[in-house]
Amino acid sequence: MHVIIAGCGRVGGQLARELADDDHEVVVIDKRPEAFRRLGDDFAGRTLVGIVFDRATLEAAGIKQAQAFVAVTSGDNSNVVSARTAREHYKVERVVARIYDPERAAIYERLGITTIASARWTAEAVMRTLLPAGNRIEASVGTGSGDVVLVTVTVPGGVHAADAGQLTLPGKAILVAVSREGATHLPVPGARLESGDQVHLAVQRSEVENVRELADALVEEVS
Repeated sequence: MHVIIAGCGRVGGQLARELADDDHEVVVIDKRPEAFRRLGDDFAGRTLVGIVFDRATLEAAGIKQAQAFVAVTSGDNSNVVSARTAREHYKVERVVARIYDPERAAIYERLGITTIASARWTAEAVMRTLLPAGNRIEASVGTGSGDVVLVTVTVPGGVHAADAGQLTLPGKAILVAVSREGATHLPVPGARLESGDQVHLAVQRSEVENVRELADALVEEVS
């Protein structure tokens, strides 16, 4: 691919090095010449000093031939404007923008720009480190704010042969897999849950607490 990366911070620099090492044609744009130092002397791509949303700069970077554009500057406005220009004016097929504000990220998703909501993703990564399984969101599915999340819930003590279907809510939660005694399996029709099972569910973000409450109530369903 011919890839243009707007912003040569830590993320942009790492992406540029990895893509160039994989033999992609990479051009990195940054307004600060000193930012390119992080690429190293052996960087196989090209660097360009300029404003990331300036059309003359983008065309000098080969935007008309680019298959991908990644906006990872430190500013939401620069990322959004450059990403929209790449997507809407130059019709670049794959456009990704880092957006710090999750609400704005959701808006730009609807415009066809794949967004990474840095603040939310970073917070959830920290929470995965701090909290035990069952009290945390394991991952976000999709982009932007991650409306669908993967949650792991531990079946409480006292449960025996509970119907796994109790944890499926049409349009809200789907049972993805069950971990038991060190092995993880996809659910089968009529699957039963036992105390201590780790249940992995794909859940609408707004329904996470409801699903946890359903899991806690399993013991009441079979008692």
